[in-house]
Amino acid sequence: MGDHALPGKPPVPLTLRKSARARRISLRISQLDGRVTLTYPKGVAEAEALDFARLKEDWIRQHLQDRPAPAAVAFGHTIPVEGNNRRIVAAEGRRVLLRDTEIAVPQGAEARRLARFLKELARDRLTEACDDYAAMLGLPYSSLTLRDTRSRWGSCSSTGGLMFSWRLILAPSDILHYVAAHEVAHLAEMNHSPAFWAQVERLFGPCKDQRRWLRDNGAQLHQYRFDAPVS
Repeated sequence: MGDHALPGKPPVPLTLRKSARARRISLRISQLDGRVTLTYPKGVAEAEALDFARLKEDWIRQHLQDRPAPAAVAFGHTIPVEGNNRRIVAAEGRRVLLRDTEIAVPQGAEARRLARFLKELARDRLTEACDDYAAMLGLPYSSLTLRDTRSRWGSCSSTGGLMFSWRLILAPSDILHYVAAHEVAHLAEMNHSPAFWAQVERLFGPCKDQRRWLRDNGAQLHQYRFDAPVS
């Protein structure tokens, strides 16, 4: 794997990946973080793969331009919590409070405090969902961790460890529950075979709408920045 860039303003970083399984040169732009990955077969020279990327430069830049712009997390702005937009307002007390149409944050607190609240809420919702699905499946999981992942919404290790993006708490509740069921189903089927999808549907039900929602809207969950004060 190597790193290169398309020149221009701004330069476009490229991650090159040589694959024994690839049959042709292909480009992929991550909906989550905008990373551009150029994959090419072992028999193809790196220079040829880079030429392919240059030919596709207009397409690459257009797709990057269409990605959601970063959204400020500040008083007066809105942020979705469980799929419902809540206006960020100043709290009178010292606790973060979730209301029907608002989320109150102590005045002067940083956005990281709001992120901590959302992570705790995500852990509560995901733990409850995974406990229910694991009981239905009849197989326990060994741990549940949260991260701010950019390439996947969840994963299941061979030892039964579940990992999720805490930003799922921003999505509608059925999206979070689908991802929970998806990863719990891997406790029985560590693949994406028909048997695996049968397990997902047994736990969650039909999931085409949820998969489509993540494909079409997932990138928007990553536009919210929590590295600046809520002010």
